[in-house]
Amino acid sequence: MGIGASVFMLAAGAIITFALDVRTGWLDLDVVGWILMAAGLLGLILTLTVFRRRRTITATSTDPYAAPAPGERRVVEEYHEGDRHL
Repeated sequence: MGIGASVFMLAAGAIITFALDVRTGWLDLDVVGWILMAAGLLGLILTLTVFRRRRTITATSTDPYAAPAPGERRVVEEYHEGDRHL
C-alpha cells in the first residue's frame, strides 16, 4: 500500500465516522470508519518506515578519489598481490 492509498483510507474512514449520520440495521458505519482509519494509519507507518528502504538510490562514481555526495556511502575494496580472491 502506498502513501496515496493510506491517506485515502484515512480520509474515507474519517468521513464515514464523523460526517455521516446514516443508520443501518445490520452495519455500524462508525466501526467501519474506525477500521478504515486504523488500516490507513498502519499502511502509512509501514510505507514510511519499512518499505522506504526499497526506494533508496545509490549513486556510484568511476573516480575513486572523488568526494562523495552528502548522504552517500561508499564501499572500497582493495586487493593486494598475494591476496586470495573468493
